[in-house]
Amino acid sequence: MKRSINKAAVLGAGVMGATIAAHLANVGIPTYLLDIVPNQLTPEEEKKGLTLESPQVRNRLATGAIGAMLKAKPAPFYVPENAALLTPGNFEDNMDVLAECDWIIEVVVERLDIKQSLFKKVEAVRRPGSIVASNTSGISINKMCEGLSQEFKQHFLGAHFFNPPRYMKLLELIPCSETLPEVLEFMRDFGERILGKGVVICKDTPNFIANRIGVYGMCATIKAMLDFGLTVEEVDALTGRALCRPKSASFRTLDMVGLDVMVHVAKNVYDVATEPAEKAVFETPEFLQKMLENKWLGDKTKQGFYKKVKTDKGREILVLDYNAMEYRPKEKPKFASLEAAKQAGKPAKQMKTLVFGKDKGAEFAWRVQKETIVYAANLLGEIADDIQSIDDAMKWGFNWDFGPFEVWDILGVQEVADRIKAEGGTVPKVVEELLAAGRTGFYEKKDGYRYYFEQNSKESVRERIPEGIIFLAPLKEQNKVIKSNSGASLIDIGDGVACLEFHSKANAIGDDIVNMINYSVKEVEQNYEGLVIGNFGQHFSVGANLFLILMEAEDDEFDELDIMVDEFQKANMRLKYCKKPVVAAPHGMTVGGGCEVCLHAHRVNAAGETYMGLVEVGVGLVPGGGGCKELAFRAAELMPPKSQVTTGGTNTVQPMINRAFENIAMAKVATSGYEAIKFGYMRPTDRVSPNRDRIIGDAKRMVLQMAANGFKPLQPKKMQAVGNAGYAAIELGIQTLLWGKQISEHDAKIAKKVAYILTGGGVTPGTEVTEQDLLDLEREAFLSLLGEPKTLDRMRYMLKYNKPLRN
Repeated sequence: MKRSINKAAVLGAGVMGATIAAHLANVGIPTYLLDIVPNQLTPEEEKKGLTLESPQVRNRLATGAIGAMLKAKPAPFYVPENAALLTPGNFEDNMDVLAECDWIIEVVVERLDIKQSLFKKVEAVRRPGSIVASNTSGISINKMCEGLSQEFKQHFLGAHFFNPPRYMKLLELIPCSETLPEVLEFMRDFGERILGKGVVICKDTPNFIANRIGVYGMCATIKAMLDFGLTVEEVDALTGRALCRPKSASFRTLDMVGLDVMVHVAKNVYDVATEPAEKAVFETPEFLQKMLENKWLGDKTKQGFYKKVKTDKGREILVLDYNAMEYRPKEKPKFASLEAAKQAGKPAKQMKTLVFGKDKGAEFAWRVQKETIVYAANLLGEIADDIQSIDDAMKWGFNWDFGPFEVWDILGVQEVADRIKAEGGTVPKVVEELLAAGRTGFYEKKDGYRYYFEQNSKESVRERIPEGIIFLAPLKEQNKVIKSNSGASLIDIGDGVACLEFHSKANAIGDDIVNMINYSVKEVEQNYEGLVIGNFGQHFSVGANLFLILMEAEDDEFDELDIMVDEFQKANMRLKYCKKPVVAAPHGMTVGGGCEVCLHAHRVNAAGETYMGLVEVGVGLVPGGGGCKELAFRAAELMPPKSQVTTGGTNTVQPMINRAFENIAMAKVATSGYEAIKFGYMRPTDRVSPNRDRIIGDAKRMVLQMAANGFKPLQPKKMQAVGNAGYAAIELGIQTLLWGKQISEHDAKIAKKVAYILTGGGVTPGTEVTEQDLLDLEREAFLSLLGEPKTLDRMRYMLKYNKPLRN
């Protein structure tokens, strides 16, 4: 049976249910969002004369949730228009719609009896063969479906999203004892390919994988804090980046999640744990109980371990003194081991330096890390069958740099085992078996791929990589690099396709990348079917090397700057007119020059989380690599024939030129791949892959498809400029903002240069201009602004504080 999910329903319109529904809408799935019927009118409803029978009242919870998501930050929707795919309803009037749905996911309160009651109602109306799931964070999947039909159980499983669903990568799938293997495999593929998630298969145990280990680690951290007498801010300093965890560390993360949520998840294990030592860790300390009673739950109650207050100096963040149960100003932690870790280099080296230090901070970090990785090792086989699932779950669900078994390897399995024994502890069975097998680590590399230690067979098993995903690191280790320099590499990714990978710091574009673009075009035209431009850095590219440009400008090296800009423009034009298809695969920050590279590709296959824009005005410049030119020519694609314009026809290109101007002058950054299409940085024919891991593989398939369809190189075109009349219209708007003191004089100067370029440089309306005409205008404006002291001030400020200066 070939399955697909064309329509879905989410039962429960709380924060989690609503945002899961939003993400289903993000990937184009029409979704019903249902919740309970309110039993009281609001004052506003009473004023409108509504009753408890009014549909607006009965659907209030779901309708209100959709409205709230349209205002929420970070946005649950890729674009606000996706909200139209959600249909609100309620459990009393609309359960019959479940018969239309291919997937029904329950997200109601975490009580077994309520879930069981709801699933009985679902069973009565669902279509046989439709898949039903629970988003529970830890209740038994098998207990939920007790008493239901065999057919229901065969299509039932847990599907645990992490909050917020759009942004968090992990999706835990938990089959019940009757779940059909083909249903589980379909949902894994659907989760990875359509929803863009990293999927792990869990066993039906309390809190599954990520929450079981993550909350244990949190509880162990709190107990260690009490034993060592550390402060909240000291713990956060020691358990953040230095321990290869997120910057939010322990207590800032807990404030975001909610103390009540953490305690509830901890209680799931506490209630069923049989080992006294494990039970003791999950027991709620007295001060946490007091925080619960005080409703100091974190961000949602405006105070938790941290509290923002207004003072004479402005906003200040206070920290909880858990002994006095009062808030006080923060103090900077001072540990020699922490300072040494910060200077150690790469994250793995920082962690090792910290936990093997000699002071109190190091002893604390060692204990927290040791207890967590020992706990994870002891759970192997109970919560998951393989170490990859456990490591992936912690990296994707808690944003750790390394999973527990990877931490064992970094710290040294033998070294950690010896220290545990010396301290009187017990080494986990799997660690003893690993060492007995003559292995030094849980992972090893062969032919560029990682293999992990399989506990039962004692053999090495190749890490699972879902079909369709192409990672560059293994290919580089397999000698697939065609050419490389300090900033970029050209890699053979198979089937006659090459990939241009940026790997400079922040993938900033300098001479090395420009040179590799030029080489790549020549090599691909001669020997390959096409080119992908993509990488797996934190960001696709943050644009040009700002520091280098500033240095050259401060030294009055304008001839050198002219050459640099000219060479980047020419490289982008070579991409655009490459004789073979070029597909860019951006992700993360794709701004400035990074955006311009994508604008010159034939097609774009972007990650869902792509933040694309031309942001040069933020540092006092204009796009200089063809960004203005490309947006102008894309606007001109909508222009009518010249005869229509000259004989009084409507010039339809002006609104699109205005849009291009607003995008550039306001440094508008699209907050998703879909919004990049909406803003005009990508075309409607471009594609978005929700799963970032898939973008290079999907881009490769796009290249091969274009080649198979007889790709024809682009031919240079001219555009009819809107000219001085179009410029005057934009200038009036700029002047109005200046008069209203909404922008500065320097803002206005930059904006007028942008308008001058986009409108063709002061020509008569309808005059034909070439791409080179606009490129020359760009370069001239870019260089002239580098001679402005206020622009240099903006550049220095950005480099120092990483935020724009308004001067």
